[in-house]
Amino acid sequence: MPNFLLEVGTEELPADFVASAIAQWQRLIPNSLGEAHLTPEAITLYATPRRLAVLLTGVPAQQADRHEEIKGPPVKAAYRDGEPTAAALGFAQKQGVTVADFTQRDTPKGAFIFIDKQIPGQPTPDILRDLIPQWITQLEGRRFMRWGDGELRFPRPIRWLVALWDEAVLPVVLVNGSERIESDRTSWGHRVLHPQPVTIPHPAAYEATMAAAGVIVDPHERREAIIAQIETAAQSVQGEAIIPVDLLDEVVNLVEAPQAVIGNFEAEFLKLPPEVITTVMVTHQRYFPIQTADGSLLPHFITIANGDPAKADLIATGNARVIRARLADGKFFYDADCDEPLEANLPQLETITFQADLGSMQIKVDRILDLTAEMCRQLDLPASETATIERTALLCKADLVSQMVYEFPELQGIMGEKYALVSGESAAVARGIFEHYLPRGADDDLPQTLAGQLVGLGDRLDSLVSIFGLGLIPTGSSDPFALRRAANAVVNIIWDGNLELNLLDLLTQFSAAFVSGHPDYSSPLEALIHFFVQRSHTLLQDELGIDYDLVNAVLGEDDPEYHSRALQDLLDLRDRAQFIQHLRNSQNLDLLYETVNRSTRLAAKGALPTDTLDPQVVIQPDLFEQESERVLYAALCELVPQTEQAQAERDYQRLVDGLAAISPAVTRFFDGEDSVLVMADDPAIQTNRLNLLGLIRNHARILGDFGAIVKN
Repeated sequence: MPNFLLEVGTEELPADFVASAIAQWQRLIPNSLGEAHLTPEAITLYATPRRLAVLLTGVPAQQADRHEEIKGPPVKAAYRDGEPTAAALGFAQKQGVTVADFTQRDTPKGAFIFIDKQIPGQPTPDILRDLIPQWITQLEGRRFMRWGDGELRFPRPIRWLVALWDEAVLPVVLVNGSERIESDRTSWGHRVLHPQPVTIPHPAAYEATMAAAGVIVDPHERREAIIAQIETAAQSVQGEAIIPVDLLDEVVNLVEAPQAVIGNFEAEFLKLPPEVITTVMVTHQRYFPIQTADGSLLPHFITIANGDPAKADLIATGNARVIRARLADGKFFYDADCDEPLEANLPQLETITFQADLGSMQIKVDRILDLTAEMCRQLDLPASETATIERTALLCKADLVSQMVYEFPELQGIMGEKYALVSGESAAVARGIFEHYLPRGADDDLPQTLAGQLVGLGDRLDSLVSIFGLGLIPTGSSDPFALRRAANAVVNIIWDGNLELNLLDLLTQFSAAFVSGHPDYSSPLEALIHFFVQRSHTLLQDELGIDYDLVNAVLGEDDPEYHSRALQDLLDLRDRAQFIQHLRNSQNLDLLYETVNRSTRLAAKGALPTDTLDPQVVIQPDLFEQESERVLYAALCELVPQTEQAQAERDYQRLVDGLAAISPAVTRFFDGEDSVLVMADDPAIQTNRLNLLGLIRNHARILGDFGAIVKN
């Protein structure tokens, strides 16, 4: 079968778009080919800063003939007085058939006209000519631009197209105003190593032809080449390279012919905090640092050049000059910042706006102090620990006005810890300042010190309450204040630290405080509860691996009582979810499900409050007509202390054991020789029996809403 090659040649593309385009084409191209009833043997994607390409191997020469059943108008609209209407005639004309080809079929929506249509397969090159412009113009990304006098938008101008159907050029034209970009078999090599046009004879020769022109078109091959070169270069100076994944991903899409070059800087700069040096290298210069086996930085770096290997020394000298200047700036900032204690920065926080309607960063720090004080009270911490946490909260944003963080914002928190230690603050306070920013991303570490945990919670809860209070609630994919990430961090920090915090109480208290300070706005409490329930649902399912129906069971489906309980005790929510998942995994949930769910369905017909557990409060034994009622009543009386103890100790196995123990009584109540009709004619007897079942439901609700569980 034939092969096909498409190459879109451009000016240098942004590295993030190159990666994004590959990901988009991985979805778009197979989907569009599938919709066109074409399935190649293989689809291979290529990308460099100057080109995007796809190779289709083993493509059918044309579509297979196919049969389609096409639905037309309703029969009552297709005929009037036995004659075809305009709707019927129009449908026939559109499909290229006659009314005689119609068949009638009944559907759930009534009788409709159908036709059986034989569709002959079209030549694949004709289909590709239509698909290629779509593959190009449907790409999305940042910083798209127009060039020339046309409306075609792309991150950089498109300069050439290669479209080959085996040895033949497939004619394709992109029109951009007065400019026409016509496909050919001519590509271009590396700008420096081979700045001449390149003729590609056929699709299978693409990689080899471009390699001969100095271009590695396969990003995976470039990645492996870069890693190997970096490791070899680091070994040449008796070191190990630090290879951040994000930097590696970016560099792969910045070069077409990677060349690792080692540069050097003065050892005196190693007196700077290592985070400053690596931030300058990685974030600002795209260099790979080199360290010793014990993790100490060496006065060397590796840059990945995209030019002539013969110019390696010149490239190293130029890059060393740049890094030397940046490190000299860093040393100046560090020395200047260390001249004053960290606390001296606090008055300057008034000059930084947190948010236009929420005041300065100093006001935010004041709110964080209030939040952390309330959390310390909830946890009943000793005075010494509370003092450490309050000191951490006071200084947590002080490094934002330092010269170093002003120049390198990525170092916030990191420099706060450094400057706190230089200023004589305790190690606990210094570490808490750093940790309160954790986690900084989805895969980052969580804070491990109590100061870092509580101040981090205070920082995020303040942002959530305040920004929700302004009505700036995330919608769809829009979350400019990263509030979803903040709420996820709140839940994860509480779970990871096993913090006995009442989140609902914190949200209630500080939502009221927000309204008090902003009387023109309404309370954000209801929206915050809903938001945290959503985030907890996602985290339970995605991070803890709880089945979706079990998540619904422990959180309740649109059940305010469960929502409040979850946010009052997130640790209990986590423990119940993991316990009920364990029940399912160990095949012990089904028996409990049968005991509880039959009772729960009928209990819904009654009016027993869901918080009632004691049968002696709501059951009238004198109304019993059968021994099965007395047996179930006695079993429920014995269950009460067991449930109360299970709830107090979070020992849910004790609750399950208790429910299992009453299972025979429940079965007898429903199915025994002395079983009863729950919906008795006598309203008092009916209510009494419904209350018995409601009590079973209520005891089970301590663990979860069994009505939400899907039986296996």
